[in-house]
Amino acid sequence: MSTYLVLGLGMQGTAAAHDLFLHGGATRLVLVDSDRKRLGEAAARLTSLMAGSPVELQTHVLDVAMARFEGEDEVSAALGSLFAGAELCMNCLPYRFSLAMTRFALEHATHIADLGGNTAIVREQLAMAASHENGAHVAVLPDCGLMPGMGNLFAAHALGELGDCESIHIRCCGLPTDPKPPLDYMLLFNVNGLINEYFGMAQVLRQGEIREVQTFGELESIGLPMPSHLAGAGRDFEAFITSGGLSTLPWSFEGRVQDLDYKTVRYAGHHAKFKLLKDLGLFAETGEGPPRKILGSCLEAALDHPDDEDLAFLRCTARAGGKQLQLEMFDLRDGETGFTAMERTTAYSATACLYGVLIGKTKVGAGPIENAVDTGWYLEALGQRGIGVSVTRS
Repeated sequence: MSTYLVLGLGMQGTAAAHDLFLHGGATRLVLVDSDRKRLGEAAARLTSLMAGSPVELQTHVLDVAMARFEGEDEVSAALGSLFAGAELCMNCLPYRFSLAMTRFALEHATHIADLGGNTAIVREQLAMAASHENGAHVAVLPDCGLMPGMGNLFAAHALGELGDCESIHIRCCGLPTDPKPPLDYMLLFNVNGLINEYFGMAQVLRQGEIREVQTFGELESIGLPMPSHLAGAGRDFEAFITSGGLSTLPWSFEGRVQDLDYKTVRYAGHHAKFKLLKDLGLFAETGEGPPRKILGSCLEAALDHPDDEDLAFLRCTARAGGKQLQLEMFDLRDGETGFTAMERTTAYSATACLYGVLIGKTKVGAGPIENAVDTGWYLEALGQRGIGVSVTRS
């Protein structure tokens, strides 16, 4: 029974806090957000969902962007105090804060997991943990969400069962069940995270070696196990290379897997529309200024469908020595709690990894998660959270 610090009470953060109450053995949840209104709404929702529970709920309005992180200032001191008072931290802030939060966690010996989203930052986090005096005693677990995260552990599970593989292919998406023009998509997480996935280079394994390939390449058609009652069931789907999805997997599996890649799945036609925006330079990485800021604002307006239903899908197909192992997850919004499929599959994956530290199923020390988490137990943990995973062998 433990105190958890939850940073960022947006969509995934609120779902994470609920799961830590339900399945994480929490006695106290300390919730932190920069937006007083958002924090209040999240706390009210959690209080309703936790009705009758003895778990203590605390809230703190704190803008971590105002912290200097190094040196003395009021925000850093307050944040340090919150880390010192918690055994574990679930960091649901944007990835630009991940390195600083890892530093706080190491300094205060607080186990930490996050949702990641930027592979270069993740590698810095792991290097920091490996060299820190507390690194061997603190679990540092970046990139624990849906993808990267769940897919990493599916791949690790396949490798553990099959041994060295000729190929591992991972396909994943979060989509509206009833797609609407102009892009047949809806925002299920921060818009800057979406742009980051679509821009730049992706790391893959080809012939057992790490290679860099351009995003939006290698377009393919793909089928999804869509229930017939969903509006999108009759639609075609496509998949293409995006960045950051594999996170640390190419480095972890180099020499053990010959061909490893990750592609994002969308409704057919999405690729061509976004490829045009990319080719026009609207994804250019120029901080948060134009043109990326303009594109982000337009996407937030065009893709804001808060009342629409969503789905989450993940498929990992591994082949070795004439054998094939496929793990597949398909999830929809939970009608009882109201948490979306993307909130559930992202947050619950991360909270399972973090809770695993308490019960000896996740190794203490610097990840990456594919080397840290007991994958057989992890699949069971997903099932306990109502996220079904089918495993087929042929």
